[in-house]
Amino acid sequence: MLTLPNLLTLSRIVTVPLLAAFLWWPEWRLGYGIAFGIYCLMGITDYFDGYLARAQGTVSKLGVFLDPIADKIMIAAVILMLVGKGVIYDYHLIAALIILLREITVSGLREFLAQLQVSVPVSQLAKWKTALQLAAFGALILGGALPQFPWVESVGLIALWVAAALTAITGWDYLRVGLRHMDT
Repeated sequence: MLTLPNLLTLSRIVTVPLLAAFLWWPEWRLGYGIAFGIYCLMGITDYFDGYLARAQGTVSKLGVFLDPIADKIMIAAVILMLVGKGVIYDYHLIAALIILLREITVSGLREFLAQLQVSVPVSQLAKWKTALQLAAFGALILGGALPQFPWVESVGLIALWVAAALTAITGWDYLRVGLRHMDT
């Protein structure tokens, strides 16, 4: 069902290669500025697809399926590009790895629990984690557009670590719920 919320979700998935293309050249400030704009639009569509689906009563199975996939594709692509181009470097790679591993683990866990017909609602802390994660990556992208303001990158790296900490906490919360439903 191609409702407006589902089209917004699909637009995030389709836009990922464009975002990655603009992140390809870290020394190209304008490209990083455009990437930041694209990233912000993707974040806005992430908010509005869920809001509109609930407000219009058009929550669909397709939307429930695609939304978390779109989020994870976007985050994984940004992490890969920022690591590959040296924006995330040295020990900051650990924070990015924590985020990436949690995203993959929670996706698998949700799939496993869905087979058992166990629903795991998104916690408020997980919503904060997502917001901080989006802000961290946004600041790191913006830092590439504004190298004359090194504090922007510093804010992004600090936010990345805080997001990684929240990621670990919320990942553990999901894992605890999942372990209760696994055979030992």
